Amino acid sequence: MISPRHRTGLSGRGRLGTLTGVQILATGSYVPECVVRNEDLAELGYDADWIIQRTGIRQRRQAPPGQATSDVAYEAAVRCLQAADVRPADVDLILVATMTPDSPMPTTACLIQQRLGCIAPALEMNAACSGFMYALVTGSQFVKTGCSRRVLVIGVDLMSRSVNPADKRTYPLFGDGGGAVLLGPGEPDQGLVAFTLGSEGDHEGWLWQPAGGTREPLTPERLAAGRHLIHMEGRSVFKWAVRVLIDSSLDVLRYAQLSPQEIDWIVFHQANIRIIDAALNDLDFDRQRVIINLDRYGNTSAGSMPLALDELCQQGRIRRGDRLVLSGFGGGLSWGTAIMKW
Repeated sequence: MISPRHRTGLSGRGRLGTLTGVQILATGSYVPECVVRNEDLAELGYDADWIIQRTGIRQRRQAPPGQATSDVAYEAAVRCLQAADVRPADVDLILVATMTPDSPMPTTACLIQQRLGCIAPALEMNAACSGFMYALVTGSQFVKTGCSRRVLVIGVDLMSRSVNPADKRTYPLFGDGGGAVLLGPGEPDQGLVAFTLGSEGDHEGWLWQPAGGTREPLTPERLAAGRHLIHMEGRSVFKWAVRVLIDSSLDVLRYAQLSPQEIDWIVFHQANIRIIDAALNDLDFDRQRVIINLDRYGNTSAGSMPLALDELCQQGRIRRGDRLVLSGFGGGLSWGTAIMKW
């Protein structure tokens, strides 16, 4: 294969590039202890059979009232640093992807920095369910340029705080959890051999939280109407997600000059099993290599991909040199897809 390391490009959907010389040194994850099964939701009037048939989700985790996003992120970060045998003082950049911060200010990233005891800048970004991919690419850039040697990238969300319990087609989809990866310099062929990031802001009305910002500041009336909670046009989002998952996966494969058969693991955002299945119908990946954990955790937004990566590592299934396809997609609408060489 001809190395694409120095190529840049633009597909029909988003920019394409390469960020090698970077590796994931370790992973970590954490989910709240409380398990909410479909049967538990059935007691509240939900159709447990519909949930599994339409989403593939059997249960999800839910944080108790006293637990915030930074608490979940901190636990994932501690596990990651322990796995890497790296002290918090050696972390020189923290990137946190979340759409459910503890508060607008200070950022959740700063809260984690303080609690870990790191002497490092801490940045928070919100790209919803594709947030981890945006943070992963950003962190890889800092390592690639030599600006940082140890970058802690965290994807975390407490989606149970953002969904409307009365919305029976949206509420069962989401759960709480997060994961972390530690980036550092790697061999020349390690890292993101191909990646693409993109957005389609013209579809913002398909998946949105109308109130809570400067367009619609919170008022008692808007709170009562649930304007601060997630609204989703499920059918439109489904079709878009399948399309972008297929197209962006094919884009990075072509850019890296790799075939689907040369991919060892596929880690897609854990939104809905029907989205993943529909995309796989048009992608020639080995289904035995597709990582699925949404049946146990639901859609944890920015937390889903690092959580799946950590499970893959904890099970000892991934080896040096393995190639992974990673893809996140969601609110914005936005997406990020990459081929990573481990």
